[in-house]
Amino acid sequence: MQQDFGQPGLALDEAYDLVCIGFGPASLAIAIALYDRGIQPRVLYLERQKNFVWHAGMLLPNARMQISFLKDLATLRNPRSKFTFINYLKSKNRLVAFTNLSTFLPLREEYNDYMTWCAAHFAPFVQYGQETVSVSPRRNGKEPVQSWQVISKNVNTGRRSSITAKHVVIAVGGKPKIPPALTNQDSHTIIVHSSTYSISVPLLLPQKHKAYNLAVIGGGQSSAEIFNDLPSKYPNCRVTLFTGSSALKPSDDSPFVNEVFDPERTDTFYDLPDEAQHKSIASNKATNYGVVRPELLDHLYEIMYQQRLHEPDESKWQRQIVPWTEVTGYEKQDDQRVLLQLKDTSTGQPSLSGASYDLVIVGTGYERNAHEALLEPTRGLLPSQRYEVERDYKVKYRTEAVAKNCGIWLQGCCEESHGLGDTLLSVLAVRGGEMAESIFPSREWERQGRAKL
Repeated sequence: MQQDFGQPGLALDEAYDLVCIGFGPASLAIAIALYDRGIQPRVLYLERQKNFVWHAGMLLPNARMQISFLKDLATLRNPRSKFTFINYLKSKNRLVAFTNLSTFLPLREEYNDYMTWCAAHFAPFVQYGQETVSVSPRRNGKEPVQSWQVISKNVNTGRRSSITAKHVVIAVGGKPKIPPALTNQDSHTIIVHSSTYSISVPLLLPQKHKAYNLAVIGGGQSSAEIFNDLPSKYPNCRVTLFTGSSALKPSDDSPFVNEVFDPERTDTFYDLPDEAQHKSIASNKATNYGVVRPELLDHLYEIMYQQRLHEPDESKWQRQIVPWTEVTGYEKQDDQRVLLQLKDTSTGQPSLSGASYDLVIVGTGYERNAHEALLEPTRGLLPSQRYEVERDYKVKYRTEAVAKNCGIWLQGCCEESHGLGDTLLSVLAVRGGEMAESIFPSREWERQGRAKL
């Protein structure tokens, strides 16, 4: 079942040294690290999207990054790399102008453009529009696995292709998580995840000046940004944000706490006992989960105060925030709107929303278990039923089951073993270098290079 992808240099009749499933920031950081090392293994990147884009649904106007531009895809590993954010600015003739901004936090759309610029350098090695279906072991009899078969399908035609590789990296990112009670056959036209906000909402709400009634669920950064953005898109809308917490809470990005994302902290975290790892994640949740940047909170509070200044009757406000409230389900009405089933998180008392909504946008995070379905054909190689990883992110298969020069690595789904930074951009530059060294150790690669001379 081998087929030619129809792209120069990507023939399928030869085995690859490395196949990266997913070509987002994690795989891009690996590509950059390999480039900086000056080695040229046979690498193929498979990406489901039709082009490189980072969080397309949340590229909101004026939204800024939450990390310093120095934590780009290269600088913390190699400040001299051509793929630093500073070199990107220089190549775009914006370096001097950017310094005049006096900020470490670029616009999110600019950072997306930076990563797109980086990705363009590796276009000959990327196959877009390919969704990976499975990864299976290839072995002769009872001998250890020497390579892997990767099956993918064209997202437009459904046509399947098969390739082999000695090393496979799975970096497919998170899958939008919508509570089961808010999901059924017709919910996709009523309830959308924040990850598709900028794409799906204009299609579902085409009349800019209509008096839509909208609901946002969640108390994190994405929900707050959407709550802030909706009235600028729909001036006559009313929008209500529901959060199970007592209030919107600020993220903690103070210097000492922010050290939890330092690359060297990964070693410390990995070596902790399981119980200590769980406690560390729980105690540092306020850095990333269910929290909002303080400057956005200040902006929203000022808006709420101005509403109070001009209209004492809260029921007439354009924006409303409803704390202590969990959305547990919905009831679709004849007019295609929905009533929301609610629960008071302080008392457990259920209720029904007093108003119906044209659209509900949920900012309820992501699931990071897509690797399990892709790797199901390899489950028999595991010593247990869990996909545990080494410090270098290599899956722990039984020692005798997989050859030493063969393996599978996971990216972005190892928070339990590698800490809170695992799903974030902060560690990518250093981690990309670690991955390149783990897959292609310098000594072995140099020895292979000398053998070819």
